[in-house]
Amino acid sequence: MAASELYSKYARVWLPDAAEVWKSAELIKDYTPGDLKLTLQLDDGTEVEYKIDPKTNNLPPLRNPNILVGENDLTALSYLHEPAVLHNLKVRFVDSRLIYTYCGIVLVAINPYESLPIYEADIISAYSGQNMGDMDPHIFAVAEEAYKQMARDERNQSIIVSGESGAGKTVSAKYAMRYFATVSCSSGEANVEERVLASSPIMEALGNAKTTRNDNSSRFGKYIEIGFDKKHCIIGANVRTYLLEKSRVVFQAHRERNYHIFYQLCASSHLPEFKDFKLGCADDFHYTNQGQSPIIDGVDDAKELCDTRKAFSLLGIGEADQMSIYQILAAILHLSNVEVKDQSADRCSILPDNIHLSVFCELMGVPCEEMAHWLCHRKLKTTTETYVKSVSKINAVNGRNALAKHIYARLFSRIVDSINVALKSAAKQHSFIGVLDIYGFETFDVNSFEQFCINYANEKLQQQFNQHVFKLEQEEYMKEGIPWTLIDFYDNQPCINLIEAKLGVLDLLDEECKMPKGSDDTWAQKMYNTLLKQNAHFDKPRMSNRAFIIHHFADKVEYQCEGFLEKNKDTVNEEQINVLKNSKFDLLLKLFEDDEKAPSSTNKRTSVTGRAGQTQRETKKTVGLQFRQSLHLLMDTLNATTPHYVRCIKPNDDKASFTLDPVRAMQQLRACGVLETIRISAAGFPSRWTYQEFFSRYRVLMKQKDVLPDRKQTCKNLLGKLIEDQDKYQFGKNKIFFRAGQVAYLEKLRSDKLRMACVRIQKTIRCWLARKKFLRMRESAITIQRHVRGHQARSYVKFLRWTRAAVVIQRNVRMWATRRHYQQQRSAAITIQCFLRAYMAKQQYHKLMFEQKAVVIQKWMRGCLARRRYRCTVAAIILLQSCVRRMRAKKDFKKLKVEARSVEHFKKLNFGMENKIMQLQHKIDEQHKENRELSERLNAVEKTFSVEREKQSREIQNLRRSEQEARAKAETVPSLLQQLTFLQHELENTRREKDDLEEQTKVYKEQTQQVVEELNMKNSLLNSEKDELNKVILEQAQQLTEIKTNDSNTKQMERSLAEERSRYQSLLSEHLHLEERHRDLKEELDQNTSSSKSGHKRTDSSYSSNSSEFSQSLGSSDDSPVQTEDETQAMVDLPVLLKLQRRVKELEQDKQSLWQQLDNKEEAQQEKAKEAEEQKSVSRAELDLERLKRQELQSENKKLKQDLDELRKSLTNEDSEMMPPVPGSLPYNILLDQLSSSNEELEMRKEEVLLLRSHMVRQEALKHKDSALGEGVKLDLDIPSFQEVDRSTDIHTLNEDGELWLAYEGLKETNRVLECQMQEQERVYSEKYRKLLEEVNKLKDEKEQQQKMLAQSLLLSEDARVEASLKHEITRLTNENLELMEQQEKQDKSMRKLKKQLKFYIKTVEDFEANAQQKSNPSVTNAPLRAVNITRKEKEYKGMLEYRQSDVSRLLKSVVTELKPRGVAVSFIPGLPAYIIFMCLRYADNVNDDQRVSALLNSTITTVKGVIKRKGNDFEVVSFWLANTCRLMHCLKQYSGDEVIMKQNTSKQNEHCLTNFELSEYQQVLGDLAIQIYRQLIKCMEDILQPLIVASMLEHESIQGVLGSKPTGLRKRSTSYPEEGVTIEVLLQRISQFHTTMSQHGIDPDLIKQVVKQQFYNICAVTLNHLLLRKDMCSWSKGLQIRYNVWQLEEWLMERDLIDCGAKETLEPLIQAAQLLQIKKKTEADAQAICSMCTALTTAQIVKVLTLYTPVIEFEERVPTTFITTVKELLKDRVESTTLMMDAKMIFSITFTFTPSSVALETIQIPASLNLGFLTRI
Repeated sequence: MAASELYSKYARVWLPDAAEVWKSAELIKDYTPGDLKLTLQLDDGTEVEYKIDPKTNNLPPLRNPNILVGENDLTALSYLHEPAVLHNLKVRFVDSRLIYTYCGIVLVAINPYESLPIYEADIISAYSGQNMGDMDPHIFAVAEEAYKQMARDERNQSIIVSGESGAGKTVSAKYAMRYFATVSCSSGEANVEERVLASSPIMEALGNAKTTRNDNSSRFGKYIEIGFDKKHCIIGANVRTYLLEKSRVVFQAHRERNYHIFYQLCASSHLPEFKDFKLGCADDFHYTNQGQSPIIDGVDDAKELCDTRKAFSLLGIGEADQMSIYQILAAILHLSNVEVKDQSADRCSILPDNIHLSVFCELMGVPCEEMAHWLCHRKLKTTTETYVKSVSKINAVNGRNALAKHIYARLFSRIVDSINVALKSAAKQHSFIGVLDIYGFETFDVNSFEQFCINYANEKLQQQFNQHVFKLEQEEYMKEGIPWTLIDFYDNQPCINLIEAKLGVLDLLDEECKMPKGSDDTWAQKMYNTLLKQNAHFDKPRMSNRAFIIHHFADKVEYQCEGFLEKNKDTVNEEQINVLKNSKFDLLLKLFEDDEKAPSSTNKRTSVTGRAGQTQRETKKTVGLQFRQSLHLLMDTLNATTPHYVRCIKPNDDKASFTLDPVRAMQQLRACGVLETIRISAAGFPSRWTYQEFFSRYRVLMKQKDVLPDRKQTCKNLLGKLIEDQDKYQFGKNKIFFRAGQVAYLEKLRSDKLRMACVRIQKTIRCWLARKKFLRMRESAITIQRHVRGHQARSYVKFLRWTRAAVVIQRNVRMWATRRHYQQQRSAAITIQCFLRAYMAKQQYHKLMFEQKAVVIQKWMRGCLARRRYRCTVAAIILLQSCVRRMRAKKDFKKLKVEARSVEHFKKLNFGMENKIMQLQHKIDEQHKENRELSERLNAVEKTFSVEREKQSREIQNLRRSEQEARAKAETVPSLLQQLTFLQHELENTRREKDDLEEQTKVYKEQTQQVVEELNMKNSLLNSEKDELNKVILEQAQQLTEIKTNDSNTKQMERSLAEERSRYQSLLSEHLHLEERHRDLKEELDQNTSSSKSGHKRTDSSYSSNSSEFSQSLGSSDDSPVQTEDETQAMVDLPVLLKLQRRVKELEQDKQSLWQQLDNKEEAQQEKAKEAEEQKSVSRAELDLERLKRQELQSENKKLKQDLDELRKSLTNEDSEMMPPVPGSLPYNILLDQLSSSNEELEMRKEEVLLLRSHMVRQEALKHKDSALGEGVKLDLDIPSFQEVDRSTDIHTLNEDGELWLAYEGLKETNRVLECQMQEQERVYSEKYRKLLEEVNKLKDEKEQQQKMLAQSLLLSEDARVEASLKHEITRLTNENLELMEQQEKQDKSMRKLKKQLKFYIKTVEDFEANAQQKSNPSVTNAPLRAVNITRKEKEYKGMLEYRQSDVSRLLKSVVTELKPRGVAVSFIPGLPAYIIFMCLRYADNVNDDQRVSALLNSTITTVKGVIKRKGNDFEVVSFWLANTCRLMHCLKQYSGDEVIMKQNTSKQNEHCLTNFELSEYQQVLGDLAIQIYRQLIKCMEDILQPLIVASMLEHESIQGVLGSKPTGLRKRSTSYPEEGVTIEVLLQRISQFHTTMSQHGIDPDLIKQVVKQQFYNICAVTLNHLLLRKDMCSWSKGLQIRYNVWQLEEWLMERDLIDCGAKETLEPLIQAAQLLQIKKKTEADAQAICSMCTALTTAQIVKVLTLYTPVIEFEERVPTTFITTVKELLKDRVESTTLMMDAKMIFSITFTFTPSSVALETIQIPASLNLGFLTRI
């Protein structure tokens, strides 16, 4: 293809950008060759121009189609270059939140800085056994690939995890090891996986620290070899470490920390075991407070120390050794606080009272003075003398720090060695998988010796990686037969030679370290002189003479020479080490043992070679040399293994979750070799398709005639037409190889073809829609025209009619209008005349009135003037009078004043003056009061007067205004008078209308009142009914609430019951699995012992009849008791309890032997007593005669009972042809009479039987009067023996009085016997009452004890509380066990006693029968007998099979071991083996042989277990024995004699019930066995269906090509597009076979429903789990396919009437997931619809499906991140599990519903083919 075709208009390209590295743009114009620029438009709409160099023609890289964006494998991209890789990673990481991506053979892991739920056990199980291309990228997929290749190729594997600090290397390595520990089982040694995983927290505590880039950064490299045996089980591990960062012990940068272990110790310093260390806060020590960041968010250092200590304990490092390690670490902390005082320029000292130095020396066990001396001095040796020289303060501090680093490094190495010892296995290692967690390429502002070593290691690893990638490419091409040319890839061997070759950087550094006066500057000059001109990878900075530059594969790095020599030497003061070697601390001495061993070994070597005289300093290896040697050893190990690569990427420096910094990501992609992989792939044929994949994808580009049967030739023909340049592709044997960009071109052609097809479909559909719309409009127009024309005709006719009517109306209206106008004029004239005349009359009236009012005014005025003159005259007279009176008064006053001056007058005046004064005062007060009242009244009057005055003034003003208005209105009076007359007429009309309306309203009111009264009555009735209904509703609501609560309670109880049942069944399955494992180990042990000790055989253990021995013998084999198995199982759980049980069992065995001896002695005594009894035997003929009579009476009584039962049945039989007689009818009365007579006869017979039994008791007492049994009975009457009576005499000749006497004596004896029984019952009841009291007291004591223990436990810590509760539980269980043992012993004693009595009575009865037969034979022959006809009855079988006890093994061999289910299921009745075994069991029950019963059942259970164990993978066998086990269990229940169950049986089946043994315990045991077989059946079905589920439900596509899968990368899917794929029909066919087989075997229908439900749940879980882990399956078309497949499953359920079994409900999560793939996903309403729809999916599953949703074709769209955020917000209030996966291993709890059998046992025929001739039907 030409560039003009690719760089056409609308083509999308990448442009370089400084901030985002690459920026997307779109071409606005087509590109033609020769153009010097491209016109582009950015995503934000900005137009830019891209200049093209005409020499290089550097066009910008093209973007991949949107359909290829977000691929799992970067090699699946059509255009392979930097921007495509970066964009694909960004889309997956930021948008899809996927942290893993494949890049060929490399797994790229981006640190999300967030906890993700993708590492649980269910995820591990989902990836286990899967091919790498089948699932989404994951660290588990890489681990599974390594594990699988190790098992398949028998070759060691290695996983190389690299990346810079903070990229997540440690976590990735940890999860890989967890995967290996989970999928592999430990071999031989217990908890090997746990010990391997336990090494991680220890290594992290001692080797990890917080840096500015990572809170848990590994400051060392490690290589962990996990060893496996031949069965691929973990047997051990080995850890190798590289280049520990020792400088961190003494120095940390800002916001960094020292190693975690120091902070953990400081956080736990309050613990009592750490008190002696005298630690404190981390800020108190110099080595832990330099970074000023002692706390990590979200990390509890004290809790982390607990985990570290647990890991130490799990690895076998004891508490004492742990405390020694912590003691050294605490000493290092105290050493950091040792303060050095400066005395002079070259002298320093340490104060003798330095607390931290004393604590350091105390913890190290060294003298304080020596350590203080050598911290401030050093020893110099010459050839002749030794000097001790003081050092400066700086050198002393450096020496102190060097000592701390040295101690910590030795301690770290020691702990690593201890871990290796703990992980080492005694078994031989067959293969191993190595996990390398090593630092990535590093470059900082200041790079030193550590960065140099790290980058050197990465150079070596990158070389190995490049060679491996090139090798794989070469092998792929050679395997497919593709001609290939040598691909040019970057070879970094020159850079490696620069570092490690002779006269390289490391060699010059070691040489300079040997120089006495070597320095960093001289070393730098040597490198400049030696390497600058010889090696192109070495360079010198322009502005520095103490640095050098090395061009690494990732970037050029500038190293500062300062400190290189010191770090390479790693020197420490030898005298300080010697002081430590003299310590009394054992662990410290062990740390420096290597220093003592090294000189001796070197001396031996030098003596042999003749190079004596070398010192230890000269032979000591430098750090660079050690690192180079360990690196070469590591590379040799890696080259001998198959490598797997994991490249960890740090997305940003801010530790922000799911945020990608493009610049930082691109730096790391270049550094870790991912882009080199892409470059190597792009140089060849990166895109690879199988022929079937290519045909399925690009079938749409072919015509039907081009499709040939040969797919390979078809693809060749198509490519020849589509791509002209044949160099762009190559045909291999199985694949087609494409150059870069060709797949994008093919996708463009496919997209164009589909788009053209869509356009054609749209054109046709739009044409059809337009024509349909036109026809519909045309038809509508014709209809409208028809109706419009009709409407117009009707309208015209109507118009004519209206015109004619209008003329008539106009004529009449005009006449009416003219007449009305005339009448109005006439009325107006009359009105005007009326008003005018009235006006004139009023004027005349006003004139007369005016004149009259003037006369009145004059009259009043004259009167007023006369009154005024009169008032003036009166006032003058009064004034005159007052003046005269005043003059007289003055004269009288003068006289009185003269009199007043006299004494007498004064006395007269004073007489009574006081009283008068009081009276006057009183009067004054009253007058004052009156004055006040009057003043108040006056004020009130004034106020009222003022108010009235104002009021009158206002009225006057109003009157004046009204007068003016009246004058104004008087002018309008005439017009108003006219209106008045008109209104009066209107008023009259309205009055008349009002009267009419009032009458109508009255009538209406009356009617409405009646209606209202009726409505009120109805309303009252309705209210009453409403109240009643409300009451009823309330009652119903209460009932509903009660019902709901009951339902909820029942549902809760059912759920809890189901949980308990499932828990019990899972525990039972685990227990049975452990039993089988123990049995296998035991068989292996027996085989080993039998091979070593020939001739030794074990005898069969006898079966025990009691329940305890029965429970112990369950599940055991015929030749091995289970006692040791139970002991072994218990030993695993509770050793203390096991010891007690073992002791109890030993005592029980002793007790059994003692009981056997006692039984033997008692049998001997019984034999002797029997012989003595035979000698003293007397005649018992009378007793025999009475027994015969009793038997006759009993037989008659039984016959009467049978007749009565038959009568009752005939009366109540509804199925009979004749209905029962009606009460009151003649047959009914006859039956009642017969019934009463039979009852009377029955009562008489009972009395006779009672008399006879009493007589027998009497005779028995007489018989044993002299024996031991008759000592307690004393008889005073002399009764003649029955021997003296002549038996030939007639029975009617007996004396009646004698009979009555005998009956009376018999009754007396009966009363005595009853009295004894009553006394015995009273004693038994009192004994029970006493036991109950004891139990109550015991329970009270236990309650008090538990309360005390609870109160004590509340005061304890959590661990102590758990330990105390565990001890209490052990003691309680032990006590209960002992009590049960005692009860069992008591029961054994009572059973033995009863058995002895039973045996004695049986022997006694047999003797009685023998004697009676001997004595009755002659008498019977002599007696006259009537002739009896003997008839032969038909042979009736009792449903039993007689067998000998020795034939049990033959029976089980024929019925169980050698029976083939297929023949039995087709030929015989279902459950035949179960019926045969039960019929044999009935025989053992009939003969009352408990040993036979237990032997038969135990052997059956053991044999069935053996068959299931051997043939557990055969579905037919497992199904067959599940059916038979359930049938045998149901038979035991059906024929147990339970009254409830007997009602469901027939009368014949009730006769077959077990009579002597109660086997409910065996029902439980058979139930447990059925559960085991059921679980094995489910496992067998899952193993068969597992390979079919994913292929049929997900991978198979009905329509290939159009909705096919997208192109894949290097890691192809293992089952992609097979020629004959597994369809849903294949899956349904297999399930149908299962259903048919189970139905033929006779499994209960309910059980079949539970099996189907379990399998449908498994289908749903497996399908959904794979859907959640496969991004390529989350598309719209796949949702359609899943819904179709689910519909097929539902149809299968409906066809077999299994729709109600609950299987459909188990598919609900899968249905909702399919709907979620197809539903619209854009708006908030869509999000709410999703939340309401997906109720069976968890929030994590919904978000995962939305995140993984991937368009398969160009017409689909991705789900926006905002939409996913909206869904999360809507679902945040859900309370549900946070797990992502469904539990595919979950098994529903099984319930066995009782289904009685309708098969009659007596009708079962034994087929001759079973070879059971030794069985006899009874």
